Amino acid sequence: MLVDLDYQNILVTGGAGFMGSSFIRHLLSLSSFKGKVVNYDALTYCGNLENVKEVYGDERYKFVHGNILNQKLVEDVLAEEEISLVVHFAAETHVDRSIEAGAAFIQTNVLGTCSLLEAVRKFPDLHFHHVSTDEVYGSLELEGKFSEDSSYRPNSPYAASKASADHFVQAYHKTYGIATTLSHAGNNYGPYQFPEKLIPFILTRLFKKAPLPIYGKGDHVREWLYVEDHSRAIEAILREGKIGEIYNIPGTCEMKNLDLVKLLIHSYAAYTNTEVASLENLIIFTKDRPGHDFRYAMHHEKLLHDIGWQPLCTLQGGLEKTMLWYLNHQEWLEKVNRGEYQQWVQRQYSTLALDQEPVYQRYL
Repeated sequence: MLVDLDYQNILVTGGAGFMGSSFIRHLLSLSSFKGKVVNYDALTYCGNLENVKEVYGDERYKFVHGNILNQKLVEDVLAEEEISLVVHFAAETHVDRSIEAGAAFIQTNVLGTCSLLEAVRKFPDLHFHHVSTDEVYGSLELEGKFSEDSSYRPNSPYAASKASADHFVQAYHKTYGIATTLSHAGNNYGPYQFPEKLIPFILTRLFKKAPLPIYGKGDHVREWLYVEDHSRAIEAILREGKIGEIYNIPGTCEMKNLDLVKLLIHSYAAYTNTEVASLENLIIFTKDRPGHDFRYAMHHEKLLHDIGWQPLCTLQGGLEKTMLWYLNHQEWLEKVNRGEYQQWVQRQYSTLALDQEPVYQRYL
């Protein structure tokens, strides 16, 4: 056993985001979990407290509004909440945004991770789990898969920033003896994902019968991982993994982007009794983005054999659940698209300077 997860006080960075909120909801759904979860989030454009609304009132849950670059605030939280485990999700993650403005990715993904590691150095009994991406490995052709020993060859500013963060995590483990684990996940999808990402973006436009733009010819290949399976994998690593190890968390299958969009169209058409051909006519092909990786794929033998994890959700099943969630949460989607939530954040937290002297506050 790596850590006795059921009795840990856990700091989850980026816990109001898509993947971090899934992990928090998963942890607090476990009747065996007797510890505490502190959700530490800066509430940037894709951080949304509605993503964890269902755990409000749970005595095992607290929220702290803070930036991971604020090392003093992180240290205060680690000490006051007696944190024994940090699970680090907080990151800028959208490749297109990294191409337009890479500096924010350096700030959050590289410097933010280093700031966390510096804080953790002062608490020698802490375990630090870093959540990374398959994109650090670069691009594959039609054959082959990445392993945990594959070389890093990032091709986008986002991937480069995550690769840099990975290196710092491993260096701090080797140099300072920090107890770490690190995981690389395939493309996540599921409820509460910000609609800039492919699957919710396509679903949002399908609902409105708007054009469905796809980069290039739509032949880029990705592995798709349902977000709840990702949360289960991180739980398994924390329970059964080994200190200093890296674990790949691939999806259930590989699929071309065009085929994925068509699969979404077919699911939506069947559910709404709409003609498939009329929806497929909405597909348009746009100029490919710079440095677009052709294919990602990872071996998961280490996670399977050493820990016993494997995904439970098929791609078809996960896409159907995701589509139904977005159909049934139109209000959440509209608030996000209108920027209404961020306006609320600005009103609620305008007095808290995240990059200045820390103000330690908790909010529900």
